[in-house]
This record gives sequence, C-alpha cells and structure tokens, in this order.
Amino acid sequence: MDDTEAVAGIVLQVRAPHMPRAEQHSVPDISGRAPAAAAGSLADRADLVRRAVDRTLASATVTPTQLDHIEEMVLWASQEYVSTPPALMLSRLLDLLAEVQGLAVSRQPAAVQVRLSELTAMISTLTADALMKLGDLARSRSWYATARTAADDSGNVELRGRVRAQAAMLPFYYGPITSAVSLCREARVISSRVRASATHAFAAAAEARAQAKLGARTEAEEALRYAAKAFEHFGGDSSNDAFAFPERRYLLYKSGTLTALGHTREARVVQEEALALYRDKSGIDPALLRLEAAICFARDRSPDEACQLAGTTFLRMDPAHRTPIVEERAREVVEVLPPAIRTGRAARELLEIIELPPGRM
Repeated sequence: MDDTEAVAGIVLQVRAPHMPRAEQHSVPDISGRAPAAAAGSLADRADLVRRAVDRTLASATVTPTQLDHIEEMVLWASQEYVSTPPALMLSRLLDLLAEVQGLAVSRQPAAVQVRLSELTAMISTLTADALMKLGDLARSRSWYATARTAADDSGNVELRGRVRAQAAMLPFYYGPITSAVSLCREARVISSRVRASATHAFAAAAEARAQAKLGARTEAEEALRYAAKAFEHFGGDSSNDAFAFPERRYLLYKSGTLTALGHTREARVVQEEALALYRDKSGIDPALLRLEAAICFARDRSPDEACQLAGTTFLRMDPAHRTPIVEERAREVVEVLPPAIRTGRAARELLEIIELPPGRM
C-alpha cells in the first residue's frame, strides 16, 4: 500500500462516523476496492502516514555546519561592507545571496527556514544600499522591497524594523523625503516592542534627520530628543558591521539633523566628536561628516573655507567611494551659499573638482 492509499483510508474512516448511516454506505471507494478492505486498520494507516510525514521533515538539505558557515559569511560581509567600495561589495553580496537562495528553495525545518529568511533580508538590504550608493535607484528600490518581504517572512521584529529604517535612506537622499519620514516612523512603531535596541535608536535618529531635511523644525527637534533618550537607553554597541549602531553612527545622524536645522555651532561639536570616534576608518561616513562641516561653514558665510574643506575631502577619498551620494552632498555646499557667491572662484573650483573624472584626481 502506498502513502496515497493510506491517506485515503484515513479520510474515509474519519469522515464517515459523522454522516448518517445511509450516507456512509454511499461514500465512494477512493482506492477502487470494497470499503471494508480499503479502510484496513486505522492504526496501521496512521503509522504509514506518520512515517511519510517524518520522511518529509527529515528531508532538509541544510546541515547545522552549513548554516553556521553561511551566518559567518554574512557577518563577514556586513563587516566588510562598512569600508569596501559598493561596486566591489555588490558582487560579493550577490554571490552570497545566490548560495542562501539555493538552500532556501528546498523544504527546510521551520527554524532553519526562518534563519534563511533573516539572512536573505540582511543581504538584500546591503545589496539595496550598495545599488543606491551607485545611483541605480530603480534596482535599489526593488531590492529594498525584497528585503522587507524576507524580513516579514522571518517574523524577526528587530529585523523588520531595521530593514524599513534602512530603506528610508533611498528617499532621504533622492526623494520624496516624506516617504523617508513614513518609513522611519513605521520602523519606530515596529521596534518599539524592544525599546532598548539598536533599531529603535536608529529609526528615531533617522526620522529626526529626515524631518530636519523636510523643514519640519518642531518635529525634527522632538524626534532628536526622542533619539537621544532611545540611544541612551540602548547604550550603543561596539561591533563594527553595517547593522550595528555605535555612538559614531548616532552622532552622524545627529550631525545631519543639526546641520539641516541650521544649528551650526552645535553641529560642529558633534562632527568633531564623531570624527574622533571614526579615527582612520575608511568609507563614506567620515567624508559625509566633513562635508556637513563644510555646509556649516557655508551657512555661516565662510565660502572659501567651506569650498576648500569640501574640495579637500572629495579629493582625498578613494575614487571607488566617490558615489553619487557623496557628489550630491558636496554640491550642497555650493547650494547653501548666498546666490551672489555661488558663481565665485571658490564655488567654481569646487564644482570643477566634483566634475573631474576619477583618473584625473
């Protein structure tokens, strides 16, 4: 007897007692034999079906060793992502995601499947961020959607909130800014179940920066106060990967908020604190802090100092890190200058530096 016959027998035995006696005799025989012969022993059939279910549950293709190895690779990738140019990192992420996807397509035990969904969400988020830095906005948006789907599938509250807060970076830099605010608020609501978390502090700080860029001064200041409390409650962490939220990253978002609000004196203090924590770390974060310092100089009517700092920052960057996000932030230095000064020598020189091909810098 095969498993299909066993299931058919159980269906007949379970359903028949609930029918009127006359109807029980009219139930068709699925197996093609007399009802009595097809039913057999219910206990025997239950054993057959149980063994079939056990075989399915035991058919997992991921061993604990494999899963540990993949998790180590994802952790390594998130650490490398902080300082590796996005174009190079993108290739590594796609290779890693292909490996995870190859395991996820096969049936796995629930606990393994959840972890694979978490890993998929993490890698997809980094992929989306890399594409955003490279200026491929349409693909970045699609990958952020994939990351949210995978995070929701995992059921991990912290990860669901983090993916949304990270996805807010795309509309923050490229618009619409209102979408960035909405995503940050959604992340705050989701992560509020675990208030002492990196994600809750990150979402609040990101919302403050987005509100400030939107020009919503009251909302930005309120969100910044909340972010300060959330970060103090969380305490920060010392890990050095893309999903961590150490003090230096909190100060980066605080700097962005204060700079957008025009609080230049406070912003400069925060920028110096953050740069001291970044020390010699590479990547775009230290460059963004220096460009924000240049914006503060521009707001304070020091055009020569602003343009010189922005130009020096841009020239000293690894060409592979000079992505559209950095270019736009450097151009903003000129945009915040008074109109009469935007055509001056210092502003023209800065724009010429930004337009130079990487090989000529």
